[in-house]
Amino acid sequence: MVVLVLSEVAATELNLEESFTTHAGIAHTRWATHGVPAPRNSHPQTSGSGNDFLVVHNGVITNYEVLKETLVRHGFTFESETDTEVIPKLAKFVFDKANEEGDQTVAFNQVVLEVMRHLEGAYALIFKSRHYPNELIACKRGSPLLLGVKELNDDVCNGSAFHDAKFLSKNGNPKELFLSSDANAIIEHTKKVLVIEDGEVVHLKEGGVSILKFNNDKGRNGDSLSARPASVQRALSILEMEVEQINKGKYKHYMQKEIHEQPESLTTTMRGRLLRGGSCKAKTVLLGGLKDHLKTIRRSRRIVFIGCGTSYNAALAARPILEELSGVPVTMEIASDLLDRQGPIYREDTAVFVSQSGETADTLLALEYTLENGALCVGITNTVGSVIARNTHCGVHINAGCEIGVASTKAYTSQIVVMAMLALAIGGDTISKQERREAIIDGLFDLPNKIREVLKLDQEMKDLAKLLIAEQSLLVFGRGYNYATALEGALKVKEVALMHSEGILAGEMKHGPLALVDENLPIVVIATHDACFRFVWLLFGRNYIILVHQIVWH
Repeated sequence: MVVLVLSEVAATELNLEESFTTHAGIAHTRWATHGVPAPRNSHPQTSGSGNDFLVVHNGVITNYEVLKETLVRHGFTFESETDTEVIPKLAKFVFDKANEEGDQTVAFNQVVLEVMRHLEGAYALIFKSRHYPNELIACKRGSPLLLGVKELNDDVCNGSAFHDAKFLSKNGNPKELFLSSDANAIIEHTKKVLVIEDGEVVHLKEGGVSILKFNNDKGRNGDSLSARPASVQRALSILEMEVEQINKGKYKHYMQKEIHEQPESLTTTMRGRLLRGGSCKAKTVLLGGLKDHLKTIRRSRRIVFIGCGTSYNAALAARPILEELSGVPVTMEIASDLLDRQGPIYREDTAVFVSQSGETADTLLALEYTLENGALCVGITNTVGSVIARNTHCGVHINAGCEIGVASTKAYTSQIVVMAMLALAIGGDTISKQERREAIIDGLFDLPNKIREVLKLDQEMKDLAKLLIAEQSLLVFGRGYNYATALEGALKVKEVALMHSEGILAGEMKHGPLALVDENLPIVVIATHDACFRFVWLLFGRNYIILVHQIVWH
């Protein structure tokens, strides 16, 4: 059965009491990245009217146009604009070809392995097929994937539905098995998970689990794929989160909840790391994940921050304090741009990879590139066991807690605080900066209280939003430490309000952006009382605001 649920109203039409003989199902809440958000672009995508193969997908297939052209030449028709549709159709093509060649017993995992050989890009996939009832196959490359394992008591399940996954445990209890790209979808069912690694193919069949390691090389005869059992039988990990963390509670939506969680998330980020005793000498930073590498980082030729989107902006916000305290040159790289340019990375560099999930596709590719060039790699993530956390030489977990909202909030502020603590740790042996370091530590300790005061302005922010809600465009200016805030603020307006918005360095006002300014354009100026304040005031002072419709000072 394939059902598309577009709303809560549509969900009421489903018969949730209907019984099925199948014990394997797939579902997805997919925001279309190719084509408009519409039923035809929703998941699961199918191989055709017979639903021979069904697929749900997280990621982007970069060569889907080439695959689509090939499949069209072989008689396939496409209903959607999404890149995912080529995957189930390719699976059917592989299956049909095997049968035409006389292989009537081609295994499900053989079909999937052949499909993987043709795919380029980042993906986490789950396959289901009417030819292989009660079986699921999942695989990944560059996108996160977890296998959750829940043991059932005898009074819950009679054992007929599931069988022992022997390589995971020895107690023989029946199991429920869950595949997901996000731990939030699993936590209400189980905390026991296996983190699936790139190139692994997970086969769920009759309650059992087998894992193959995909190798894109040809076999000895040049005509077959190489796939072998996963070499390491890894132990299950325990998710360090509670069901309550994924509930909205008193808030209308997750983003609002996560904004208001920032005082607590920042306190958790700093707990046990930022130390302040009774004397100035007792003020220090302890980052256990970096202690064995601090000397190497201090001797680096340069520190390179690498990230995407919000994570890049967080690193940009931390750059000034890191340069000030460490004296080491700091450069910024957007992960995709670094890869496009094949920018130079040296063995004497320290590369810091910033990613909330630890699984950002472009950042992972940049990590591979940087490791190949021999630089020391540091990971800053919010996800224990993520690819970045596992594959970097050292790192720091930001401990921001579960973040469900698409637009990052508390993870962003925790990333900045972690990188500020990184700067304090690297510059810890510089006597001339001791007073400045202690002032920053005092400021970090006071930060949760400052945020609580800002959160009291909730109603004022709503009133301000009403003034801007009908606008079509917005410019956000900042300078110094506030430039990153301008970029991140503009990004949030784009993501959440779906309004055109640009974050601009205030010092560049007269070098292009001024041409856009008129009496109809709203402008937000972020100008705190720091070393850059007077320069910003000269640009946007009282003699200047007559030119524009609205300026908001912060």
